[in-house]
Amino acid sequence: MVGILIIAHASYGEALVKSASHVVGHPLVRVMHLGMSVREDPDQVLGTAAEMVRQLDQGDGVLVLTDIVGGTPSNIATLLAVPGKVETIAGVNLPMLVRTLTYRDQPLAVVVQKAISGGQEGVLHLVPEAHDAQR
Repeated sequence: MVGILIIAHASYGEALVKSASHVVGHPLVRVMHLGMSVREDPDQVLGTAAEMVRQLDQGDGVLVLTDIVGGTPSNIATLLAVPGKVETIAGVNLPMLVRTLTYRDQPLAVVVQKAISGGQEGVLHLVPEAHDAQR
């Protein structure tokens, strides 16, 4: 089972984990989150994140999800990357996390692709006409 680490600004990662647990209907295992504030030392956060990756990796790899490309959390996530062992994806959202959880028993490369497609397919423009047509 692929481990999952979310590194994000403030409490966004924690909120995603709680929301995903609600959606799937049970507590999440081998999922951790690390929130960052502007006052934290990135080097110290990197050390904490690296330790979390070690804890999460039980041989199937770890997927690190982060919020905004170019932000400190994504920069730290990028430093953790080890192709084929620790992969990173930016732009994390709830559909991405739920899709990741659904496929995490697959090889890491498959989980990466499923996470990206889940995140992309979960972003839709909702208009009243489409809602009315489904009634």
